[in-house]
Amino acid sequence: MISKVDRRVERQRRHARVRTKISGTAECPRLAVFRSNKNIVAQIIDDVKGETLVYVSTLNKEIKTKNANKEAAKEVGTLVAKKALEKKIDTVVYDRGGYIYHGVVKELAEAAREAGLKF
Repeated sequence: MISKVDRRVERQRRHARVRTKISGTAECPRLAVFRSNKNIVAQIIDDVKGETLVYVSTLNKEIKTKNANKEAAKEVGTLVAKKALEKKIDTVVYDRGGYIYHGVVKELAEAAREAGLKF
């Protein structure tokens, strides 16, 4: 009998494989993305110190769209870039979190680039 593939476990494997190669430093922190069915989260992380420098989610008051769709991803991307530039962070390493670079993950990245982040 064929067993069904657990998509969550497969994503976690991809994410672990990517995380062995990508790490954020103080000069070039990591822009990590997490998406669920209801929310989108983007955070800029310094992995050397182990601290989050910037955190933006669809749960923030500044974000008007409260779903996990492309419009919300654009808002989260622009807001995370704006907050990062306020903290003098202009270059980051993009960590898509094991998700395919398509749809919501792609919109967030493009919005962050348009707002001034370099990656």
